[in-house]
Amino acid sequence: MTTNSEKYATRKKRHASIRQKIKGTSERPRLNVFRSSKHIYAQLIDDVKGITITSASTLENDIKLENGGNKDAAQKIGEIVAKRATEKGYDSVVFDRGGFVYHGRVQALADAARENGLKF
Repeated sequence: MTTNSEKYATRKKRHASIRQKIKGTSERPRLNVFRSSKHIYAQLIDDVKGITITSASTLENDIKLENGGNKDAAQKIGEIVAKRATEKGYDSVVFDRGGFVYHGRVQALADAARENGLKF
């Protein structure tokens, strides 16, 4: 039986492996996703400059969600981060799943971002 700290360590290891392969640039930033049990977060990051271009999460006050830890919330965050990115002039990104399996909420966020204009 694995403990939470072991699960966290293996996720961090997977994320480090992913991050060796992908980098966000000024032309094509990295769309990073983090999910907790209650919320989901997405950021557009320029790794060259070391800045966050835009972000969205279920913790924001103007996003009215009953539950921040489900697929509906992930879809909403995907839509919002895609709209914010296109407003700032970004249409192509590199997707960083953060060591999480591309399934469920992570996939819902990615699909919603694609439907709202982001290419990856």
